[in-house]
Amino acid sequence: MTDLNQIELQNLKHLIGMHETAYQKLNTFSSQAVDPEIKQTFAKAAQDSLNTKQKLMGFLEQ
Repeated sequence: MTDLNQIELQNLKHLIGMHETAYQKLNTFSSQAVDPEIKQTFAKAAQDSLNTKQKLMGFLEQ
């Protein structure tokens, strides 16, 4: 992989932060939901956000 320039690095950090925020919010929504189907939907979306964040962080480790 090629080195990231400053703008790409800033954008990557921003995306990671956005996915972390989405994960936290969706996880909270899931824990507060009463309906099991809605709870599961929020939990899956939270997990998807966390997975994407971890994939994006992989670019920082290369």
